[in-house]
Amino acid sequence: MRKTVLSIPAILLSTVAFAGGLGAGPLPSEPAALQSPATAKAKLAPSGNLTLKEYVGKLTFFDANLSLYSDLSCSGCHSPEVGWTGADASIDALGAVYMGSVDGRFGNRKPPSAAYAGFSPVLNQGATVGGMFWDGRATGRTLGDPLSEQAMGPFLNPLEQAMPDAASVAGEVCKSKYKGLFKAVWGNDICNDVDKSFEAIARSIAAYERSSEVNPFASKYDLYLKGEAKLTASEANGLALFNVKGKCAQCHPSTPGPYEPTHPLFTDYTYDNLGVPKNPLNPFYYNFVSNPSGVHWVDVGLGGFLNDATQNGKFKVPTLRNVDQRPYPTFVKAFGHNGYFKSLESIVHFYNTRDTLGPCSDPLAATDRPGNTCWPAPEYASTVNHDVGDLKLTAQEEADVVAFLQTLTDLSVKTSPRRRSASTD
Repeated sequence: MRKTVLSIPAILLSTVAFAGGLGAGPLPSEPAALQSPATAKAKLAPSGNLTLKEYVGKLTFFDANLSLYSDLSCSGCHSPEVGWTGADASIDALGAVYMGSVDGRFGNRKPPSAAYAGFSPVLNQGATVGGMFWDGRATGRTLGDPLSEQAMGPFLNPLEQAMPDAASVAGEVCKSKYKGLFKAVWGNDICNDVDKSFEAIARSIAAYERSSEVNPFASKYDLYLKGEAKLTASEANGLALFNVKGKCAQCHPSTPGPYEPTHPLFTDYTYDNLGVPKNPLNPFYYNFVSNPSGVHWVDVGLGGFLNDATQNGKFKVPTLRNVDQRPYPTFVKAFGHNGYFKSLESIVHFYNTRDTLGPCSDPLAATDRPGNTCWPAPEYASTVNHDVGDLKLTAQEEADVVAFLQTLTDLSVKTSPRRRSASTD
């Protein structure tokens, strides 16, 4: 029987309880029980263009058994049909954070995309670039790879997969239906050492997240760069605005850079405070076991991890690749580290008008219309970047920027079974 933790007021719980309604579903291409590494190599070929290591990473990525109640997998927060982020529109429309393996325990941030993340370097604290998670806490300094370190985190986080220890995670993989494949990749004796097997699990997931299946570089914009597609007039104008007047390319460069010299990544892996307001629908505010500060909690991001107030309120710059990928046109996606924004149009409008509309009342007055007459105050104000906030874009120019962002969607993505999961990224 699953343990239930009730820590959310009933009025809020009624709006977020839907998070537990997703079915588990089968693993993708789940192999039959494998008797030995030799059998694995002989009988099991990786799907598509995946290597054996990438394929075992895929099986691990979609394995719900690697959670306390065998109901969560990485894909619950990082699903391909929505650009490798959260795939429940009803959650995105409200708090935008997902519930973990223990009922009632929610993450505190919107899940970022797992795609195009493997190019991020080891965290350089002086330059505040690199690392993984919204706050950079998977630095990469231990394993030499931020992505592998990030893959370890959710398994042991009590708000996410909530496994008690690394041995529990390794034990599940080492008795799984794909255990032979795991040994084929990492050696016959890999399951004899908990630390080594847990690291191998993380590195397998990182290998999959670096694969061409997750990072195909197959958007309309990629085809445009190769001379195989043309941008519409609106998209082309959006690109020009993105690069200059809109200042987007200052943090989301549209040309190749030092971390991937052949393709633009649309992130520089730095950290910034763009003045995003609190998301009052985030259920983390009402889980007083995990969050004793309650509604007074302030997410200080990178500064909290570094214990450096000059970095408070800053969060990692996400890639804009697949920023508008969705399974159907009316699917609600959330934007920003806390999911405050519910459309591309609204977040582009925020960057354009944040400093010109003026602040809303706190609490909101009946006449306040966020995004129309005012914007709520930043969650953390003193480090806000004022390079944006008054871009002087017209309504048509905002629409053109959105049109360009929609060209960054990879054109061929297979959907996969989702697993409900939390995110404290």
